[in-house]
Amino acid sequence: MREIVWKALKMTKRHRNRRGAHVSLTLKHKNRIHMAKINFKPNEDRVLVEAAEAETKTASGLYIPDTAKEKPQKGKVIAIGEGIKDKPVTVKVGDNILYGKYSGTEIIIEGKEYLIMRNSDIFGTI
Repeated sequence: MREIVWKALKMTKRHRNRRGAHVSLTLKHKNRIHMAKINFKPNEDRVLVEAAEAETKTASGLYIPDTAKEKPQKGKVIAIGEGIKDKPVTVKVGDNILYGKYSGTEIIIEGKEYLIMRNSDIFGTI
């Protein structure tokens, strides 16, 4: 069966069932491995980051409970601002970065959690 990519998030399609009667089906958009397209553009030297998931298992194989998990210190750049006049933004979209444990502000866009931080809060790229 050929894969159909729908442009809208949900579309209704008429389909014939086994008996030949028309039935309306609601088809959902297939998840793709692409960079997230968000209608958000950070100002100046700010960077929008999707934080990596916190580790659930230690190196020795012990499971970490939710109450003892530490905040992740790495993530993926989703969107960048234009930079300040004298200092351009040093990372680009798609870079994996390291940042401080308590840097950035948590925001929710389209149901997903992101961090927005200044370019100076980023320690480096991985």
